[in-house]
Amino acid sequence: MTVFGTGILFYVNGTQVTIDDVDLDMTLLQYLRSTGLTGTKLGCGEGGCGACTVMVSTYNVDLGRPTHATANACLYPLYAMDGKHVVTVEGLGSAKHPHPVQQRIALLHGSQCGFCTPGFVMSLYTLLRNNPNPSELDIEECFDGNLCRCTGYRPILDAAKTFANDAWKAGANVGKDGIARAPETESKGCGIEGCCQTKKAFSLPDPARVNGVSETSDCAKTSEGCCKGAKGSEGCCKTKDANWAVVEKSEAVAKFRAYDATQEPIFPPFLARYVRGETEPTEAQRRELHLRTTQDDAQCTQVFRPLTLDSLLAIVKEHPAAKLVAGNSEVGVEIKFKRTQFATQVYVGDVPELRTVERCADGVEFGVNITLARFGHELQTLSRELPEQSQCYAALLEALRFFAGNQIRNVATVAGNIATASPISDLNPVFLATGSVLTLVSASGSRRVPISEFFLGYRRTALAQGEILHKVFVPHSRPREIVRAFKQAKRKDDDIAIVTCAMRVRVDDAGRVEEAAYAFGGMAPTTVLAKSVGAASVGTAWGDAALLGQLVAACHAELQLAYTVPGGMAEYRTALACSFVRKFWTLSSAALGSGDIEPHVASEMEEDARTVSHGQQAYERVSDRAIVGHGVAHVSALQQTTGEARYIDDMPAVGAELHMALVPSAHPHAHVLKVDSTEALGMAGVKCVLTHEDVPGSNIWNIFRDEELLPSRTVHHVGQPVALVVAATQRQAQAAAQRVHVTYEVLPAVLTVRDAVAQGALFAEERKLVRGDVDAALAASDVTLSGTSYCGAQEHFYLETMGAVAVPRGENGEMDLYASTQNPTEAQMVCAEALGVPAARIVCHVKRMGGGFGGKESRSVLVSTLAALGAQHTGRSVRLVLDRDVDMQISGQRHPFYATWTVGATRTGELRALRMRLYSNGGFSHDLSLGVLERAVSHVDNCYRLGATDIVGRVCRTNTQSNTAFRSFGGCQGMLMTESMLCELADHINVPIEHIRRINMYSAGDVTPFSQPLVAADWNVPRMWDQLEREASVVARRAEIEEFNRTTQFRKRGLAMVPTKFGISFGVKHLNQGMSLVHVYMDGSVLVAHGGTEMGQGLHTKMAQIAAETLEVPLSTIFISETATNTAANTSPTAASASSDLNGYAVYNACKVLADRLRPYRERMHDASFAAIAKAAYLDRVQLSEAGHYATPDIGFSWAENSGLLYFYFTQGVALAEVELDVLTGSHTTRRVDIIMDVGRSLNKAIDIGQIEGAFAQGQGWCTTEEFLYSPATGRLLTQGPGNYKIPSALDIPRDLRVSLMEPEQPNALKTIFSSKGIGEPPLFLGASVFFALRDAVMAARKDNGVERPLHMECPATAEVLRMACEDDIVELTRIPHGQRQGVPFAVRI
Repeated sequence: MTVFGTGILFYVNGTQVTIDDVDLDMTLLQYLRSTGLTGTKLGCGEGGCGACTVMVSTYNVDLGRPTHATANACLYPLYAMDGKHVVTVEGLGSAKHPHPVQQRIALLHGSQCGFCTPGFVMSLYTLLRNNPNPSELDIEECFDGNLCRCTGYRPILDAAKTFANDAWKAGANVGKDGIARAPETESKGCGIEGCCQTKKAFSLPDPARVNGVSETSDCAKTSEGCCKGAKGSEGCCKTKDANWAVVEKSEAVAKFRAYDATQEPIFPPFLARYVRGETEPTEAQRRELHLRTTQDDAQCTQVFRPLTLDSLLAIVKEHPAAKLVAGNSEVGVEIKFKRTQFATQVYVGDVPELRTVERCADGVEFGVNITLARFGHELQTLSRELPEQSQCYAALLEALRFFAGNQIRNVATVAGNIATASPISDLNPVFLATGSVLTLVSASGSRRVPISEFFLGYRRTALAQGEILHKVFVPHSRPREIVRAFKQAKRKDDDIAIVTCAMRVRVDDAGRVEEAAYAFGGMAPTTVLAKSVGAASVGTAWGDAALLGQLVAACHAELQLAYTVPGGMAEYRTALACSFVRKFWTLSSAALGSGDIEPHVASEMEEDARTVSHGQQAYERVSDRAIVGHGVAHVSALQQTTGEARYIDDMPAVGAELHMALVPSAHPHAHVLKVDSTEALGMAGVKCVLTHEDVPGSNIWNIFRDEELLPSRTVHHVGQPVALVVAATQRQAQAAAQRVHVTYEVLPAVLTVRDAVAQGALFAEERKLVRGDVDAALAASDVTLSGTSYCGAQEHFYLETMGAVAVPRGENGEMDLYASTQNPTEAQMVCAEALGVPAARIVCHVKRMGGGFGGKESRSVLVSTLAALGAQHTGRSVRLVLDRDVDMQISGQRHPFYATWTVGATRTGELRALRMRLYSNGGFSHDLSLGVLERAVSHVDNCYRLGATDIVGRVCRTNTQSNTAFRSFGGCQGMLMTESMLCELADHINVPIEHIRRINMYSAGDVTPFSQPLVAADWNVPRMWDQLEREASVVARRAEIEEFNRTTQFRKRGLAMVPTKFGISFGVKHLNQGMSLVHVYMDGSVLVAHGGTEMGQGLHTKMAQIAAETLEVPLSTIFISETATNTAANTSPTAASASSDLNGYAVYNACKVLADRLRPYRERMHDASFAAIAKAAYLDRVQLSEAGHYATPDIGFSWAENSGLLYFYFTQGVALAEVELDVLTGSHTTRRVDIIMDVGRSLNKAIDIGQIEGAFAQGQGWCTTEEFLYSPATGRLLTQGPGNYKIPSALDIPRDLRVSLMEPEQPNALKTIFSSKGIGEPPLFLGASVFFALRDAVMAARKDNGVERPLHMECPATAEVLRMACEDDIVELTRIPHGQRQGVPFAVRI
């Protein structure tokens, strides 16, 4: 009889952990965080973002050594940890003693908000543990399961790639004198591109030190500089005219700690013996496990962990309904999001018989529980060792190439891919096309089943009760046989398929087809063979061009989808299936030497070879300031890379803390008839259920007072909180929320902006800009053109979801709110109103946010107020942290915009008039929609003289969540409407779009539609346009692209150059103010508080630099703890790219007063330290605290009169993008992007570069992969979480990204803090250059296809949009006639 163990033993960061009563519902992430290891983050809960990445090490008995793999702790079951060692980011190092991985990401600006950073650290660390000498490509690909929303990835990749370069890897040598020097090297100098190849390194002074301590000096002034002491040597990387971005990077490189793989911690020796079964009788023994829970509210009540196949089969026989779990990548998602319950689970990850690989005479038999990562390694070995028989294995490798991310591949198994019977499986089409055979086994025996007989229906298989998958046999390929696999997804990497397929053909010596198989996923409820296509192939002469048309027609006839098909994209999916047939026919014909397939045509069909990305940054030296302007790293960077940085959900519980969950509306529009909480109140741990009746103060909030905290009568969107559940644990609260029963009276709903316009569902306000006589100007124009433009919604996807902890103080209604918010003052005020107490009794604290981007400006206030309601009712601390799917349902997104327009122009493209009607989808309430609309209307002009203008904007009321602020705040939508219009005008009059952009570009002195003249000293777009056109060789590259497109059919390249002009100021006058409070302590340390919040944009870093510069102290002297309403009252939201301007001047004003007070002591105490000076002033009773305030001068605009100053200044830029498009699939690669940005005199050039790159990536995502979809049938958001909503990954960024900062010709022309400019939002629109470059590529494809009419293309340009816009013969074949488009489509853009 088997003796089962009842507890688990594992290690965490080298420390043994034993748990006897295992919580069977707990994930590894939940366990780690419960122990205080909060560096590992919860970003999505579905293994799609990588924020929870840890390294899991296991002892491989067969190899006789440990193996290391990244894993998503959010999916990894705690019960599966027995015998394993998990290393978290805290196990690597600390801020005082960081691991080289942590240090380099921090020093090279690879961490902004920092929430995703620990995951990136762990992915890179694990790669190095497995491969201490990785290539740059290895490094880039190790991040395919990690997402970042802030940085644009480039600085992370730059830091990581230092481990691929021996000169950089060596770190810095620190001599006895304490000076850090770059390591000696014959050829690399200071270790970066651009160094003059010295043998001896340069010393690095602290750029923050002033008052007699030198700034960074030219190496030509030293005796051992990188130009070897040759003063004035040209080409030295540290001369005055050098690219100072390179110099500052070299300084960071020289601080690197050496990386020595031999010094990493060893695998715990006891754990190795434990896994091998060699522990002493007195020690813990590794046994098969039978774990039971003692928790009343457990969903999983028992777990088995067998160690042999026989034991597994016996367990399955006794528990036939048990759920088998290996990687948990599918089961974990089902449990969390589908709320499926599996009371009995069997962990099969430790059964060695399921992981075997056996070579046979005619193929290979794989144990199905082999992980996908190991499966890939085995396939690579087979392909290398059996080249003549490897077609099937190569096809499986193709299918694995873009399968999920590393973290998933490291734990997910072949069995999971087969047994789940997903219709969009990546591997099953290959198994089906190759004729693979499964071995099924049970306690009573085994049987072999061809995989063609295994899939019986949607998620149904031929597995009998008590039967499990054991092996899959994959045959060797035979002579003259070709097997290929293809996949198309919304995003190339780490994404589920839209359509996936595998195709196989074998021909005889005469070239006639003997066998053919075409297997597809995504085209039916199961993976299917397209039998008619196979039948049409057999007996034909492969390579005959006539055959291709027959195969495509047969594919279309067999696989065409209905308009209402689940998953949507009916036309595109059918077009993909047919396009894949074309690809396969071409590639296989070329490989077999059949027909007349030219090599270049076949090469066009292949996936792009992955090339390593690289970036260049350029800016000039700061010569007149000691600290401001220098590229100082984020002040919290090391805390973020080491996991020490605290976010809301990292806070330790306060007292007997409770948790809150929301009861969401099930309908988009309905009256609430009854809320029945009886069942919920009877559940374990539940303390109370709150509705609108429990709000003691005002239930109305929002600046327009048109929204309820909790609905008293009507719900307006799916997911709207109807009630609140407060319970002892988050799990109990969420379970009880499912048991609150709400009765509704369903009402009609409106979802889309177009429907709202058609039905007149509009808010009352409008915004209008009228200049000149538009009717007369249109009548006098040579050309008039009318049309529409549209851009979709965008999710903020900050990695830290919204959250708050409300802590009652126990007297006078006082409460502390700890919130992830950009707007602490509004959080304070709304909370006070809801609780019915004065605002002075509520203190809102913001340490930092894990990203915001505008999404936490107003909608976060709802979350913190609801938490406060729970805290007031219970008298205990209440925590409310939203899951990713809930956050995306209620938090609001970027407003979709729809415009109708009529434009008048000359025949050469000079604009004469524009009439435009702009409509935004505001959602169910005003929120900030009117402000967004104002900025959109005032940015329609972008950088162009429009002539006479009549621009009117309205906000539509719909039954979606209330859309809100998002980086660029309407500006990018307004500009995109016009740029799309100009492209259609260019098509119409056959004039190059760049010509239209340039000839209509504003000149200095021109007046905008909002009556603001463009000042010569601050109008730089024409200068940057001409500079970029020259430096990026636009004319030559355009010629090269035209030649490329002339000689290719299925790949097209495009080029687009786009300018931007972004106004800086809040549209509401009173918000244009900032405040600060500065304390100088007796020890010389300085505490700065100000009105802005830190969300990764480097605001605290810039404020610290301003304070240090003004007080003339080292940067290390300055400390900023948090933003709180008791130290910075009546703050403006951190938004509008104005926070550095407003709060920076406020900090400067306070510090200037303090510096003036201390100046007599400085003059009297020449050589004294600042601490001594501060102490002397204190002893003289000098006030060492000062409040600062700043209000933007001259600002104020009247929309009624179209007069006044709307924006204090404009941040400007130009971007040039080059792309390559796969015409047959719609996928694309961004080959190169060049950006020039005018940021005035930057407060921190490196941080500003990071903001440009991060904003560009967000704009690129908005215009390409990020598609926000709703179900028109239910009103439910379909794109919830990273599984369905695709922000750019590290492998989507431009392969070549070049960013430079323009130096102003009149450096001090601006009346801003140190003549700097706001930078957070303005670069986002430059991401649209990718959209317009893709449009250019599509135009080239349409030209080949004989399509001459203007192209109407809407944003985002997903792969579906791009493929269908090419309008080739396959697109025409697969179009569903309008008469057949009946029923409700699966999804709509709103």
